[in-house]
Amino acid sequence: MNQEINGAKEEKAYFLSVLSTFESYREQSLLRIDHKQKCLATLPSYHKKWLSKYQEDLETFKECIEKNSKFIPIVLQHAHTIFDNVYSNDGSSHSEIKVGTLSEGLDKVQSVFKQLMRDWSALGAAERSQCYQPIIDEIICQFPEEKFDRSNINVLVPGAGLGRLAFEIATRGFACQGNEFNLFMLIVSYYVLNHCKNVDEYTIYPWIHQYCNNLTAEHQMTSVKFPDVKPMPTPDSKFSMTAGDFLEVYTDHDEWHCVATCFFIDCAPNVVQFIETIYHILKPGGVWINLGPLLYHYSDVKNEKSVEPSFEVVCEVIKNIGFEMEKCRTGLKTKYCQNPKSMLQYEYDSVYFVCRKPVEISNGNGVLDGRDVF
Repeated sequence: MNQEINGAKEEKAYFLSVLSTFESYREQSLLRIDHKQKCLATLPSYHKKWLSKYQEDLETFKECIEKNSKFIPIVLQHAHTIFDNVYSNDGSSHSEIKVGTLSEGLDKVQSVFKQLMRDWSALGAAERSQCYQPIIDEIICQFPEEKFDRSNINVLVPGAGLGRLAFEIATRGFACQGNEFNLFMLIVSYYVLNHCKNVDEYTIYPWIHQYCNNLTAEHQMTSVKFPDVKPMPTPDSKFSMTAGDFLEVYTDHDEWHCVATCFFIDCAPNVVQFIETIYHILKPGGVWINLGPLLYHYSDVKNEKSVEPSFEVVCEVIKNIGFEMEKCRTGLKTKYCQNPKSMLQYEYDSVYFVCRKPVEISNGNGVLDGRDVF
């Protein structure tokens, strides 16, 4: 019992730290520019003269940060309702509890702004076409309307981020659930999916904090409007988002017709656990569709037990667990939250594959294919 109470207190403390980190975005971001301006002030006078345009640019960057920061309180006013007030039902307010900001927090907030570009802006359409569309096309191919009532086909999207892939799957008639562990993503996705009323309602500057590899200051100040579509699901759609660790939330076997993972499986310290869990939660005959690289997020994390098998080894693990790999392609060009105007462009040669959990059902005349059991 004490462990549960302590666990709840720790979860609440973390949640409030995330809120505090969001609130510190403006101050911390402006402090970084102040530091750059102080460095500039130490230079010889003729250097400062030659860098006068740079000084003007820094002032303009501040204006962009101010505009970004105006979106944060709009989002946070709804944050406590995400978990049905589980973190705010004891009578204590955020301001009454001493909460620190997370050490990596500013980077987390900045990544959310870039993710808003990727998932919910017109500029992000190219990345979504690279990363999401092959998965969507495969789901449609696996479950054609003439054969399936898609509203009864359960699709899970672990590592859903800000929810666009799961939303797109749901708009095509499937019962789709997104799962996300990152509270920064959850807080913003909740607002976008439940409270954004109009197309292109907000303007942000996703790369205002990227000070390197800019041909012009204007490229750093590239803005996007979001959302590019009205994201509120229709009343009859079966779309939901869940919060929590994928391995802890999804423990029921044989529940999902399809699991779709995009830039996800390398988020585990042990990728084998993810693959095992996906196998167990799929119904017999269910399909797993994956697209992404193998960045292995825990690879360089101190004191973290992490394994980083090659894709060749991952394929062996997939087969050993029991999957049948039906499609596999390598070298898919994919980008992730890139400023298209930057001098530096990261591009992954991602892998794409479709696996099936086998099923054998005897009807007296032989074995039925797994696709016929739904």
